[in-house]
Amino acid sequence: MAEGTVKWFNPEKGYGFISQNDGEDLFVHFSEIKMDGFKTLDEGQAVSFDVTTGQNGKLQASNVVRL
Repeated sequence: MAEGTVKWFNPEKGYGFISQNDGEDLFVHFSEIKMDGFKTLDEGQAVSFDVTTGQNGKLQASNVVRL
């Protein structure tokens, strides 16, 4: 799994971006956050994730876990 930091996340819209420790920023959707309850991320929070290709052909974060 890759690691990075939450750049920003809008809980009302359910998406945001993660800055990878060694690569480009990745889109993240709330459905890919692995936690119970309301799924959200905080700016500056450390996370681990898988890098996958979305339906639009762009890279995105999946299986996101707070560290």
